[in-house]
Amino acid sequence: MTMQKNTRPADNLFLSQSRGQKIDNDEFVRLAYAGELPAEIQVKTFGSTEHLFPTRCIAKGPKIAPLVEHKDHSENAQFSSHNRDYTIDEYIACNRVTGLLILKDSQIILERYQHGINEKSRWMSMSMAKSISTTLVGVAIKQGYIKSVNDPLTDYLPELVNSTYDKVTIEQLLQMTSGARWNEDHTNPLSERREVLELQIAQQPGAILRYMATLPQVAKPGCVWNYSTGETHVVGALLKAATGKYLADYLSETLWSKLGMESDSHWWLESPDGLEIAGSGITATLRDYGRFGLFMMNDGIVNGERLLPEGWVKQATTPFKIGDTVIPYGYMWWAIADQQGSFNDGAFSARGIFGQRIYINPKKNIVIVVWSARPKPMNTEQIIDNEFFSAATDFYCQR
Repeated sequence: MTMQKNTRPADNLFLSQSRGQKIDNDEFVRLAYAGELPAEIQVKTFGSTEHLFPTRCIAKGPKIAPLVEHKDHSENAQFSSHNRDYTIDEYIACNRVTGLLILKDSQIILERYQHGINEKSRWMSMSMAKSISTTLVGVAIKQGYIKSVNDPLTDYLPELVNSTYDKVTIEQLLQMTSGARWNEDHTNPLSERREVLELQIAQQPGAILRYMATLPQVAKPGCVWNYSTGETHVVGALLKAATGKYLADYLSETLWSKLGMESDSHWWLESPDGLEIAGSGITATLRDYGRFGLFMMNDGIVNGERLLPEGWVKQATTPFKIGDTVIPYGYMWWAIADQQGSFNDGAFSARGIFGQRIYINPKKNIVIVVWSARPKPMNTEQIIDNEFFSAATDFYCQR
């Protein structure tokens, strides 16, 4: 196990432009989550988030899986959004994209970096980490650590007995249908999401899981979908309890070392030597995120070895229904409709605030990774990402 010490350089990274005073690290983190950093500081921060909190290393393996470069230099491809035509350059500029990777048939056909970022840079995942965390549940089932997604959560986490999670199954946790109260608003300092951020800043062992156990129940399990970063922390606690291994170590052992990653990665911790922040906090290179996307596109098989249960990828990435309502979010993977509103392609994505994306289209052999530094956590993209993904997929499949 390797842990990177918290150097907290943010104390010297940002000077208040209005007061000319240094902002301490805790306030710096709050400003970053609220989208209140100047653009140039935001880019530097997102490219070095492993320094904001203690981390555990996600070690790569001894062999790198090469990504063949077959660039077709089609940067001038056009696509439509809101009845306007755009080029890839305009998508990058309008959406404050810092990194863009497009893989077709496992080959690099487009790779772009902006704002001082390059192929060796590691960039924050934010909620893309949720999709990686739930994928580890599939790995744990394949390895026999977890029997089934139908198991009660408390079979593995007895400390949640007599809490809102007492009657919740693992699948309901993965689908975020526990019925626990949660407000995900990153910009609201009174939201549950910001409460968990404060606990992360405080760096107290076990505090986040204890907080989750206090949440009131507002719906019966399985009856209401409510996006919750806190639920992913419970996923991390489940994996630690079931496997006896920290997430970063388990991810390294089972996937990162086998997928041919080219760089060690890092994962935020809730406290020194504590649990990983399962809902965010992974930092990795653009190409390594792409390699993870290829693994999912290939149904959890690498070099002929099946690492996920058969059918897991489809199960984890397919919309589900609550009554007549379609929830386009499987096991913390977003199902992506095409431009006609159909899910027939089976496309899906991992998604994080401020514009982090891994888009995967198994039917058309396309993986697209996007890094961004957008002004606010949500809803500030000028060009809708899914429209770009669909148009880019269609364009490259026609060439």
